[in-house]
Amino acid sequence: MSIISRNFCFMAGTIFGVYVAQNYNVPNIYKLGNTAIFMAKITEEQYRKPKKNIDDDVV
Repeated sequence: MSIISRNFCFMAGTIFGVYVAQNYNVPNIYKLGNTAIFMAKITEEQYRKPKKNIDDDVV
């Protein structure tokens, strides 16, 4: 009985997902993730401490 109910839930979810993807404007999660990583890299580079130069220490 549990195998049938699991397969039914899987099939119902798949059909519902296809319906939503075809009829609504669903954002592309992969593209959204890449944009977030790109913005994080830019933010990190802006706020990163400057590298310490060895020649500056020698007086």
